[in-house]
Amino acid sequence: MALGFVRPARPEDAPEIARIQLSTWRTAYRRMFPPHVLANLDEAYLARGWTAAITAPPSPRHRVLIAVEQSDTAKSVVGFAASGPADEQALAPEEKPLPDDVAAVTDLLIEPRWGRRGHGSRLLAAAVDHWRDDQFRSAVAWAYEADTAMRAFLASTGWEPDGAGRALDVEDLLVPQIRLHVALDGE
Repeated sequence: MALGFVRPARPEDAPEIARIQLSTWRTAYRRMFPPHVLANLDEAYLARGWTAAITAPPSPRHRVLIAVEQSDTAKSVVGFAASGPADEQALAPEEKPLPDDVAAVTDLLIEPRWGRRGHGSRLLAAAVDHWRDDQFRSAVAWAYEADTAMRAFLASTGWEPDGAGRALDVEDLLVPQIRLHVALDGE
């Protein structure tokens, strides 16, 4: 029998977070991005970024959490979530800064082979607990317009589009995103 749980990321988790990020992007986003863009992503570079996010976050309200699946014989890191106060990365083009009581999800990924086992829900629930402790009143997250799985997951937990949109320019290919939001007052 497997047990799933969430815990704060530790520096030694950074390489596994980078591996999961790369594996997930190459699987889930293979139809959204040019193949050479995904092929040229550097796992060691990503791991250095995750080490910095874990060991020297910009504020105490920035967090990296990991999802773990544990069986009788092994533990596996299967996903992660990163969030903090909404900053310029959370904004739509030419939008004014969001209030200080808005959290922003910067990453929420479950490695595809571990999907549909409740890990995303556990990560999101743990993040919400931290956001409430940190006095956030709402949260935002960007999702790729073509990422119907992420949009459906967030919608199933009460998130709704807030009308904001943007497009990432990936080597002259515009990849549209929509922003979703959720209020944190209530259960």
